[in-house]
Amino acid sequence: MRRFRIALAQINSTVGDLEGNVARIRAGLEQARTLGCQLVAFPELAVTGYPPEDLLFKSAFIEANLRAMADLVKASVGLTAVVGYVDKRDDIFNAAAVLHDGALAGVYHKQYLPNYGVFDENRYFQAGTEAPVFGLGGTSFAVNICEDIWYSTGPTTRQALAGAELVVTINASPYHAGKGHQRERMIATRAADDVVCLAFVNMVGGQDELVFDGGSLIVNERGELVARGRQFAEDFVVADLDLDAVFHARLHDSRRRKEKQRVTATPGRVTLSAQAPAPASAVAPPLPPRTVVPLPPVDEVYEALVLGTRDYVRKNGFKHVVIGLSGGIDSSLVAAIAVEALGKENVSGVTMPSPYSSSGTRGDAKRLATNLGIDFQTLPITPVFTGFKKTLAAPFKGLKEDVAEENIQARIRGTLLMALSNKFGWLVLTTGNKSEIAVGYSTLYGDMAGGFAVIKDVPKTLVYEVSRLVNTRAGRAVIPQSVFDRAPSAELRPDQTDQDSLPPYAELDAILQAYVEEDRGVSDLVARGFSEETVRRVIRMVDVNEYKRRQGPIGVKITPRAFGRDWRLPIVNRFRER
Repeated sequence: MRRFRIALAQINSTVGDLEGNVARIRAGLEQARTLGCQLVAFPELAVTGYPPEDLLFKSAFIEANLRAMADLVKASVGLTAVVGYVDKRDDIFNAAAVLHDGALAGVYHKQYLPNYGVFDENRYFQAGTEAPVFGLGGTSFAVNICEDIWYSTGPTTRQALAGAELVVTINASPYHAGKGHQRERMIATRAADDVVCLAFVNMVGGQDELVFDGGSLIVNERGELVARGRQFAEDFVVADLDLDAVFHARLHDSRRRKEKQRVTATPGRVTLSAQAPAPASAVAPPLPPRTVVPLPPVDEVYEALVLGTRDYVRKNGFKHVVIGLSGGIDSSLVAAIAVEALGKENVSGVTMPSPYSSSGTRGDAKRLATNLGIDFQTLPITPVFTGFKKTLAAPFKGLKEDVAEENIQARIRGTLLMALSNKFGWLVLTTGNKSEIAVGYSTLYGDMAGGFAVIKDVPKTLVYEVSRLVNTRAGRAVIPQSVFDRAPSAELRPDQTDQDSLPPYAELDAILQAYVEEDRGVSDLVARGFSEETVRRVIRMVDVNEYKRRQGPIGVKITPRAFGRDWRLPIVNRFRER
């Protein structure tokens, strides 16, 4: 058996924190040496963090990244490493450096630059054209980057046909629900089709609204799983690969011989120096058993929300958050996520009862805070609301109370939370869900006021599922059962419920799923059995409330198409489907 020991360093880089990122990479290099690894790989743009966006227009940022890479080259003595960074030639490239025993052995430039959804790489990078294969002792390996691996006739195929037995792909592949399964299926297919071992290292951590979920994978030439990284946590994945098995599998693959004859351009070959580390079999300690089981779907969403919240708060230098607790399901879930992400000592809950707040919601807000063990404050808004109405008495004379008075209450609450934020340096977490934000069932400068919208991309029906998971994990009713049982209400007028203004949430979420996620129109939705009147009303609410969404805080992306980077509806938009 020709054994090759590889490590995947699934690290949490921070955009712009080159010093901190380099420290993480150095620690990974040392751990790989200790475990007798012959090669260790780090994620895409691990040096700079991903995505660096318009920092890439700053020459000082590019040069600092190059100096950081020069330091890492020196730190690679005794092994081979693949590290993502920004390379500078006549242009800049999303690049993978191959470091070998204290020298820069080669550089791969990403060839397929994604420019859809949350990605905008054509704005910054030049595409690469070369796909070299590296010789390390008796092993041939190749390197590519993220999007490159998704193409069935891309660099991986050319590199495998040129002799690569192992392809290392470094990634910053952001999370959305179901993405991990899709990734794993694609990697297994690619490995089996190209008869090559594939090592897929993915970044982990939160960056603005994106969450990178880790879940790094190593599969063999049959597409079978060899090792898996943890989801939503840093990890160091090590495996021993049998590369003789690749050779034997190729002996029986006549299809591959024909494909090889059709390849017109053979990738260049780079032979690494004779100062290679000793074979893994001579120095490597045995690996302990490793079992990582993929998370169930709702657990996956919960972990994404926790990680996204933790990293947004901490990477931006905040220590404490404050949440308006209404006694409803949305604010209850946000508070529970905040406690899991930051610790109960770093979370404050504030209840702000109005003339229309029920004793039930006031009691549930207090019970939730007690169950979570967080600081809890009561700031009644009735005196302030009375003052507002008195001030507005003249212009509002003779007019019935309506949405204007309702929104005044929400804006008073937003003002109080922002006052606490300013006074104590706390970050306000908003509590609106995707269903509400989609149709504008929120108050601009009111409940939308804050720094981070934790469940902005979580439909209301999923909010209930994740909330039930909170209680299941805790083994007790952290979120009181009455919160689940009570009809959702903004409590801004007597006897108000959400369903006074909106279709039932199960119906609303199904329509939003089709319209927002799938770009389905009126006729498609009516054909699915929805009322045409309801469909048109919902679609109109989505379209006319784009101006609100643009002014709200960002939040964790957990669906394939989140409002923000994924969704670019014009604010000035008079198109209506007829």
